[in-house]
Amino acid sequence: MSITTAEGTREPLLADDPFVVDGVALGSRLIMGTGGAPSLDGLGDALEASGTELTTVAMRRFSPAEQGSLFQLLVEKGIRVLPNTAGCFTARDAVLTAELAREALETDWVKLEVIADETTLLPDPIELADATEQLVGRGFKVFAYTNDDPALARRLEQLGAVAVMPLGAPIGTGLGILNPHNIELIVARAEVPVVLDAGIGTASDAALAIELGCDAVLLATAVTRAQDPVRMATAFRHAVAAGRLAAQAGRIPRREHALASSTMEGRAQFL
Repeated sequence: MSITTAEGTREPLLADDPFVVDGVALGSRLIMGTGGAPSLDGLGDALEASGTELTTVAMRRFSPAEQGSLFQLLVEKGIRVLPNTAGCFTARDAVLTAELAREALETDWVKLEVIADETTLLPDPIELADATEQLVGRGFKVFAYTNDDPALARRLEQLGAVAVMPLGAPIGTGLGILNPHNIELIVARAEVPVVLDAGIGTASDAALAIELGCDAVLLATAVTRAQDPVRMATAFRHAVAAGRLAAQAGRIPRREHALASSTMEGRAQFL
C-alpha cells in the first residue's frame, strides 16, 4: 500500500509510523493469531496478505522436530513469534508455560492468558495480576491479555507489563467492541502500547479500535474462519491502516444539530 504525498510522490503507507513495543519497531499494527486455520498453506497465504510482522502461537502447538510445521512457516516468512499461554487457568500454569516457551523459542516475549473458565474464556483478574508480577520478576516481557477494565489494565501496567491487551468481546464471538468507552479510558491512561485483542468480527471493528486510540489489533478467527481468509486478511490490513490515518487526522466533533458544509453567505435571493 502507498499514499500520494502533498508533493505528488508516492510513499509506503505509514512507513514512518511504526508500532513500537518493548523498543522493537514493527511495520504493521496488525498482530495475527493462528488458531482455527484449516490448513497450513492457507494460513501462510493469509499471513502474507495481512502484512503482519508478529504472530502469536499457543505453546501447546509447538513441535520443533515436525517438518512443515507452523514454526517453520513463520521462520520462512520472517514473522516474529509471540508465544502465548492459552489454556492456562492459574498463574502457576502460565508461568510454567512461559518458561517452556522461553527455552524452546529463545524469546522473553510472552502473551499472557490466564482464563477463568471454559464457558466465557474471560481473563481471571486475580491470577492474571499474580502471573504478571511473577513473570516480570523473572525477566519476561509480558503482553497481558485482559478484560476491558481500565483499573485492571492500569494495574497490569504498574506491575510491569510492556503492553496491555483488552478484549473487545469474548474470544471467538465476533461481536466487535462491546464497550468502546472503556477502551478509550484504557488508552487515555496507558503509558504502554494498548492492543485490542479478541472479539473482532470484521474489518470495520479493527478500524474502530485504532480510531479509539489502540496502538495495534490482534485477531485470529476473524481471518482463519472467514469464507475467504486471504481476502479478509487483506481487508484487515487496509482497515488498520485506515484507522490509524483517521486517528491521526482527527475526527470532527459529534453534533446534535445539522451544520451546513457551506456558509449561507452569497446564496441567491429569490423574490
